[in-house]
Amino acid sequence: MSQTITIDPVTRLEGHGKITIQLNGQGEVDSAHFHVTQVRGFERFSEGRPFYEMPSLMARVCGICPVSHLLASAKACEAIMSVRIPHTAAQLRRVLNLAQMVQSHALSFFYLSSPDLLLGMEADPKVRHILGVAAAKPELGLAGVGLRRFGQSIIELLGSKRIHPGWVVPGGVTEPLSAGKRDKILSMLPEAYAGIQLALDAYKKIADNFRPEIEVFANFPSNYLGLINEEDESIAFTDGALRLVDAKGAIIEDGITASRFTEVIGEAVEPYSYTKFAYYKPLGYPGGCYRVGPLARLNIVKRMGAPKAEKEFVEFKQLAAGPVESSFHYHHARLIEILFGLEKIEEILADPKILDTHVRATAGVNRLEGAGQAEAPRGVLHHHYKVDDDGKMVWSNLVIATGQNNHAMDSGVLQAARHYVKDGKFTDGMLNRIEAVVRTFDPCLSCSTHALGQMPLAVSLVSADGEVLDRVAR
Repeated sequence: MSQTITIDPVTRLEGHGKITIQLNGQGEVDSAHFHVTQVRGFERFSEGRPFYEMPSLMARVCGICPVSHLLASAKACEAIMSVRIPHTAAQLRRVLNLAQMVQSHALSFFYLSSPDLLLGMEADPKVRHILGVAAAKPELGLAGVGLRRFGQSIIELLGSKRIHPGWVVPGGVTEPLSAGKRDKILSMLPEAYAGIQLALDAYKKIADNFRPEIEVFANFPSNYLGLINEEDESIAFTDGALRLVDAKGAIIEDGITASRFTEVIGEAVEPYSYTKFAYYKPLGYPGGCYRVGPLARLNIVKRMGAPKAEKEFVEFKQLAAGPVESSFHYHHARLIEILFGLEKIEEILADPKILDTHVRATAGVNRLEGAGQAEAPRGVLHHHYKVDDDGKMVWSNLVIATGQNNHAMDSGVLQAARHYVKDGKFTDGMLNRIEAVVRTFDPCLSCSTHALGQMPLAVSLVSADGEVLDRVAR
């Protein structure tokens, strides 16, 4: 008889998801899927709102990476306004986005994935968490907490609060950087550098222990999409255009600006997930599916543009003759990007104009449609808006990194399940490895989903003593 194995919920993720593994009569894996079970209605919520409110509203899409949504949203609004933001505002936004990347990568690596890497995939689930890491490897636990604190502190210094800051607005930012805040950020860098170097050294010492996992953790050829600095082909997070490369690293399409994104990228729907599946339209679905995020970015760029990160990047590229394929290597790529973020923040703060007070451009509605894109920690983030003549939102669409990685995650779960589940038999460690495939992508599930068709809805009116007084269902 056939059998279904369900992992619900998938643990140590941002959001709620589950995995189902269908076994055939011989106990072999017939199919496996990663399901995103949450539904987001933010696009519909935005209709009727003034477009200039969108960045602040969109920062509330996600508490993990609000900065990424702030930036992509502000860029879409600036396309509607037809303005170019001041130089200093652009630089400050870059600092904010890099700080976001540092803290989010630290959360992913240390809090969510390091229990598997440092304690072992077979470790007791009771200790397989960040507190277990801190107890077993206190110096690495402290490094993880310190790096996340570094990024969050910068977000708070610039945006006045760590979660859902409203500092980024259409046209720039609300206030300039002070010398005191600049010096405070610079004073935190030595500790952050020490923390990331400790993490890189520790990871590279243990990576070879995970050869079996590397072979089956979404280890297959795919396309890759990411932002790139067009001048020198170095990595970019806030500005630049998108590049899509194939499984051999050859460029499929270059110079994909935000205004062209929907011309070349489509979204497919599958019945088992509320998250859509992004794909490159000329190649169709699923052949045009691709990966985004740290692994994709390092597979696309030619250089890092920061000396310490460049040294690590050169070493990383030695893992394969072409693109590095196993998604296990997302962990390594994340650490290299943290180091890059620290170097770039230090470099930007040395800009002689960084304390300039001209940090915002103003304008009204000059176009009825606009799009913006940026690199979120997990990959490319795209916002697309349409407004009426009064500047009120009439339509929006958000394409999130998790949706762009969705096909690769789904395929990776199947690959790992077929490797680890044999004759209908499995252990906790085997199932944890299948979950760990998803963790390599660090998906943010709550902000990536769309409602498909008419969703079930039930509202109950309950009295103080628990009696159901009325119920309306749709």
